[in-house]
Amino acid sequence: MNPLTSPLLTDLYQLTMLQAYYEQDMTQTAVFELFVRKLPPSRDFLVAAGLEQALELLENLRFGPEELDWIERSKLFRPGFAARLAGWRFTGDVHAMPEGTLFFPDEPILRVTAPMPEAQLVETRLLNLVHFQTVVASKAARIRLAAPGKGLIDFGLRRAHGAEAGLLAARAAFLAGFDGTATALAAPCFGIPVFGTMAHSFVQAHDSEAAAFAHFAAAFPDNAVLLVDTYDTVEGARRAAASPGRLKGVRLDSGDLDDLSRKVRRILDEAGHRGAIIFASGNLDDERVGALVAAGAPIDSFGVGTSLTTSADAPYLDAVYKLQEYAGRPRRKRSTGKAPCPGRKQVWRSYGALERFARDVVSVEDDPQPGEPLLVPAMRAGRRLALPGLTEARARCLRELERLPAPAVEISPALRALADSVDRAAL
Repeated sequence: MNPLTSPLLTDLYQLTMLQAYYEQDMTQTAVFELFVRKLPPSRDFLVAAGLEQALELLENLRFGPEELDWIERSKLFRPGFAARLAGWRFTGDVHAMPEGTLFFPDEPILRVTAPMPEAQLVETRLLNLVHFQTVVASKAARIRLAAPGKGLIDFGLRRAHGAEAGLLAARAAFLAGFDGTATALAAPCFGIPVFGTMAHSFVQAHDSEAAAFAHFAAAFPDNAVLLVDTYDTVEGARRAAASPGRLKGVRLDSGDLDDLSRKVRRILDEAGHRGAIIFASGNLDDERVGALVAAGAPIDSFGVGTSLTTSADAPYLDAVYKLQEYAGRPRRKRSTGKAPCPGRKQVWRSYGALERFARDVVSVEDDPQPGEPLLVPAMRAGRRLALPGLTEARARCLRELERLPAPAVEISPALRALADSVDRAAL
């Protein structure tokens, strides 16, 4: 059993709902939509991400012998339930915003149309995959905006909340404009460029910093980026500048990066290494990167780790997956503060001068509005459709970042009227 692809990687209540739906023969078509209710205080837009992994999950989700055996042995379900799951497949349709699309509260970014038991079972893992990459991509986009023209590398694997999170964070960051990652597996999995320098332990293991630099440069003559802050950053930069061979650059990982980068730049230039880059890392986030860029610090590239992979200032979103229609009738949850608009919806986006965002209108699907419809077919009858790849999603995100600030978001009169009619019918 692969834990990351098992249908048991879900909340137990998804399985209890599955049995209850089957017992009541509630297998008519349901429509669920995934959206974010409100933005965290430090966000004014979000970046849609994780669709590729969500569709892969839906297409391949199966109950294997080990899962079925556990369901029988658990004694949590009626006899015969496991046998019914043996041939379970997701057979529904999915509409979604393409990855890299900027979106805003109450705008559905993914819609599932499927028999109720299928649409219900996939709720937890869909939210898990789409929510996490959207969180990281949205953080990465803020860092990209803070550092126009600068290199950005994801350094976050070691601080990620698990291996899958670290790998998918590398993907989400690249989608939102990062240039690459230090996570090696991201290259064969996603085609993302990978980068690495050297460890402090390598320097410490040598009897001298100069010997460490010479040995590393000999091992990597075309990619010698030397870590100069193990002992004294300025002295380390001088030793790096004097080391034999071609110096690709130096990395600063601590201290006053503004002041140190200026001193190091001067040392490199005076030694004839004008083309050598300065790479900075060490507890960076969008605010600190933005301050360094605004101050004119001569830093060419930044490695951002913990604050990116954990999205430290906004580590979660109020993301939900809610039933909007069942058996041909619109449905609406009416809990205080949690009442979404019912029905199958679409988001239409209009642009103004210089192709900047102007207006988003959310309405029922059959109430066309001016602008570009953002939800597009992504899966039909349980099979993925051809969609733009990661490189295209990244290009889309970068284009959309140029179209900020955020548009006005409107709920159409038709959608408000539908919500009112559903509420009246429920009285």
